[in-house]
Amino acid sequence: MNTMRRSMALLILTIVGFGGCAHESSSMSDPHPVTVADLQAVLRDEWSRHLFWIRNVVLDNAKNDQRSRTFAEKAVATNTRDMAKTFAPFYGDAVSERFRALLTKHYGVIKAYSEATVAGNKRQQEVAIAQFASNTDDIASFFSGINPHLSKDTVRSLFATKVDHHVAQIAKFQERDYAGEEETWPVMEHHVYVIADALTTALAKQFPTKFM
Repeated sequence: MNTMRRSMALLILTIVGFGGCAHESSSMSDPHPVTVADLQAVLRDEWSRHLFWIRNVVLDNAKNDQRSRTFAEKAVATNTRDMAKTFAPFYGDAVSERFRALLTKHYGVIKAYSEATVAGNKRQQEVAIAQFASNTDDIASFFSGINPHLSKDTVRSLFATKVDHHVAQIAKFQERDYAGEEETWPVMEHHVYVIADALTTALAKQFPTKFM
């Protein structure tokens, strides 16, 4: 494990709290302060890994590599759990679990769209697109409901763009346009940093006493 990974691991432990002591709103009176820059680094790392492992899943779908896809799917599930945990010290375990469920569904629709694309099933692609819209609205409602500094329209726009990126990437892999996917990837990574930074800023505004 390199120095950056060790730092991230320690920081996750700091944010989540010692011994998982953060539960509901009553625990918010006992914060574990970190800097805003630290939180930004953690969220950027989590979203980057989210993107990386989903990329592996859709590529493995296109290549029909079931063994590799199984490994990548487990990594997606682990990342989803870890990302949700970063919100527990701020909002409690119940809210953290709600976010994990929404993000799990988000990934599930990406996977479904990928599988429909590989199968050439346009009807199932359309079903997945409709599910994307519903899930994006749910995520927007979730974040705007827990944080007054995250408007529903802003969150919806952020996640709708993310969905568009996944759809484009899946098409590139299906067409074996690897040069095109190479151009798409940095755009996707930059955008999830935008999502991470928007969440960081909103958390810092809502819970200023939690940061040094």
